[in-house]
Amino acid sequence: MKSPDDVLYLEHIRECIERIEAYLADLDDGVDFFSDLKTQDAVLRNLQIMAESTQRLSSELKATQPDIAWSYIAGFRNVLVHDYLGVNVTTVWRIILNDLPILKRAVIEMLGA
Repeated sequence: MKSPDDVLYLEHIRECIERIEAYLADLDDGVDFFSDLKTQDAVLRNLQIMAESTQRLSSELKATQPDIAWSYIAGFRNVLVHDYLGVNVTTVWRIILNDLPILKRAVIEMLGA
């Protein structure tokens, strides 16, 4: 059973992902992302908020999605917050393309369960 806090954080995670999708919708491809510092800043901020929210989900709820690398997301949040000069935009782009859609599906599934 999801707690009210879990639902709040799941909604917040979904909202952050949807914002990232909206920021990227106007870009033609990754090349545009690499050259658009405003979009990079907006995306990185939402990734940071999203990752922070994943850390606040209950362990029981996260256990329902064992294929999601929850500890990796927490580690990525720490890089964004504490090692921001070391953020690799190419890695961020790969995360956006490969990992965010999977996380979004998991969040939607958890919200529906």
